[in-house]
Amino acid sequence: MWQRQQTLYLLIAAVLVAVMCFGTAYTVANPDGMLSVSYWQLQKPYFGVLLGILAALVLLALVTFKSLILQMRLSSLSGIIALGMQIWLAWMYFSFKGPVFSLTAILPLGICVFCFLAARGCFQDQLMVESAYRVREIRKRNRKK
Repeated sequence: MWQRQQTLYLLIAAVLVAVMCFGTAYTVANPDGMLSVSYWQLQKPYFGVLLGILAALVLLALVTFKSLILQMRLSSLSGIIALGMQIWLAWMYFSFKGPVFSLTAILPLGICVFCFLAARGCFQDQLMVESAYRVREIRKRNRKK
């Protein structure tokens, strides 16, 4: 399990999702001079739900290492969700002028990259398995002759 590259990519993506879950989203200066900090899961309820779905998909893709096709599909889906979250955050950044976003605002882009790298690794492993199966079938046919 750990010797495959897509498992390591998914582990890095899971760590980034965990950092994003417990990190701050942005800070806003109130009129009285106090700073208020917003957390990702508390900022908007549906953003927290989306973050939970992303975490579940990445962890599920991490543990389904026996089924390469399912792992490839789950990691692709989590990459698409992370890309959507990054687009949403970019829209929020350019729409609202008050908040100062933290460094964790670019983490969905990293999650997206690592999930797509994991999907590519799953695809390459699946191609290798299929080619080995073809070679095995050809050898079996040649022995029967």
